[in-house]
Amino acid sequence: MIDVRSFAELGGANHGWLNAKHHFSFANYYDPARMNWGAIRVWNDDEIASKSGFPPHPHADMEIITYVREGAITHKDSLGNAGRTEAGDVQVMSAGSGIRHSEWNEEDETTRIFQIWIMPETRGGKPSWGARPFPKDARSGKFVTLASGLPGDADALPIRANARVMGATVKTGETVQLPLDASRHAYLVLAKGSVTINGTTLNARDGAAVTGETALDIVGLDDAEIVLVDAA
Repeated sequence: MIDVRSFAELGGANHGWLNAKHHFSFANYYDPARMNWGAIRVWNDDEIASKSGFPPHPHADMEIITYVREGAITHKDSLGNAGRTEAGDVQVMSAGSGIRHSEWNEEDETTRIFQIWIMPETRGGKPSWGARPFPKDARSGKFVTLASGLPGDADALPIRANARVMGATVKTGETVQLPLDASRHAYLVLAKGSVTINGTTLNARDGAAVTGETALDIVGLDDAEIVLVDAA
């Protein structure tokens, strides 16, 4: 089953400094049919205006992955961590027993991110934060694991969840295949471009909830950038 969730139909709100679209129920957007997809709780498509952002606020018991699509985001938290994550790169915050953080666009341009929340396998634990670059050239024509709580993904940023976050770039006319466990929940969003997935068309910023499939055959209709979460 592939359930396409077009960008035009997503919930959301424009706060001026933040224009947010929500693939799942979040804040004032509520849809009982879209509370989560397996362990995936939130997937927000955020546009953050220059010199603005999320002021310090708390989180607990959630794995929060930020994929930067354009611009950069600057992180600071109550553990003393600080860092700037640029377009194409990823940061991960394991909120654990509790952490306060801010995410600020210090750039002179709009920053665009995907913010993904995954429910952890266990509650509590020491909070942590990390970030690393993932060159897009290394993802050309294949999926690369960006963050993971699964065995065998030592090169990815660690998360405390039965899930992995992957990224790929697909050129026009190119085909990329990804095997899946049909019992799990996959959710993917196009950062840009358009593709077909097992014959179903997705355009930029559309999402697709996938289950019951043993593989995805992805064909680029335009040069495309894909982020996918495979979760329990």
